[in-house]
Amino acid sequence: MADGERAGQTPGAGPFERDTAVSRRTGADGLTEGEAVFDASVAEGWKAGRGPHGGYLAAMLLRALTATVDDPARAPRSLTIHYARAPQPGPVQIHTRLERAGRSLSTLSARMEQDGRLVALVLSAFSVPWTGQEIDDLPLPDVEPPGPDREAGTAVRFGAPPFTRHLVMQPRFQGPPLTGERRRMELGAWIGLAEPRPIDALALAFFSDALIPSPFMATAEPAAAPTIDLTVHFRTTMPRTPDPDPHELCFAQVSAKLVREGFFEEDSVIWAADGTVLAQSRQLAILMPTIG
Repeated sequence: MADGERAGQTPGAGPFERDTAVSRRTGADGLTEGEAVFDASVAEGWKAGRGPHGGYLAAMLLRALTATVDDPARAPRSLTIHYARAPQPGPVQIHTRLERAGRSLSTLSARMEQDGRLVALVLSAFSVPWTGQEIDDLPLPDVEPPGPDREAGTAVRFGAPPFTRHLVMQPRFQGPPLTGERRRMELGAWIGLAEPRPIDALALAFFSDALIPSPFMATAEPAAAPTIDLTVHFRTTMPRTPDPDPHELCFAQVSAKLVREGFFEEDSVIWAADGTVLAQSRQLAILMPTIG
C-alpha cells in the first residue's frame, strides 16, 4: 500500500467497507523502517453500549496491519486487542510497527490514538499457510440452516445497539435473553454483513464480537458489556474460493462459563455453512449495569 493510498475507500463501497477505511500518512516524521501511521475515522452508526463496537474497531485495526505487512501471501493468523478507552466519532490515528518479518511469519504491533490519547493496543501475527496433518474436532452445531431472508437490522427492533443495523442475523437459540431464567450462557446465529460483500478476515474480526453477550441468557437485567481484551484466531485463509458469494452467511456461536466480580470470558467459533471453521476468538468483558 503506497503512501497516501486509502484502503477500503472504493467507489460504491458499503458502510462497512467505507467506515473501516484507513489512509497511510505520507511524510510522517520520526518513523523507522517497518513503522507506519494511518489516518482513519470512527464513523457514526457503529455504537455498542458506551462507545463504538469493539469488532468494528478490530476490523479497522486489522486493515492497517494488513497494509503494513503488504504481502498477499501472508494471511492474518492472530489479532489481540486491549481496549483502553472508547473513542468518540471522528479522526483516529493508527501507529503500526513490523516487529519482525521472518521467512514465513510476520509479527506486528499497533496502537490506536485519538487526540493523543491511547484507545487500543494491538499485537498480531501474519503467516503463509503451512502443510501437514489436519485434525478437526469442531463440527458445525446441528442447527437449522440459514433461511432465504436477508433483511438487515432486525435485531434493532428488540433493543439491540445501533451497530447491528449493519448485520443480517438469524438467531438459533432457545428462548429470549434477559428473562432471569438460569440457562446455559450460550447462543448462536447465522450472521453476515448487510452490504453485498464476501466474508474475509475483516468481517470475521467484526463478527467475533457481534452477538449479544452470552451471560444475557442467564440474567434478568440489561447491562453494558464493554470488551477489555479480544483475541481472534483466523483459521482459514480468506477468501476460500476465487468467486466468493457476497451474500454468504456464517454461523457464530458464543459461550461463557464464569461471571465473577463483574468480569466474564467469552469464547466464540465461526463456521462456514459447509462446516469449515473460519475463526475462533476469546474475550474478557465486564457487565456494567445500566443506570437510569
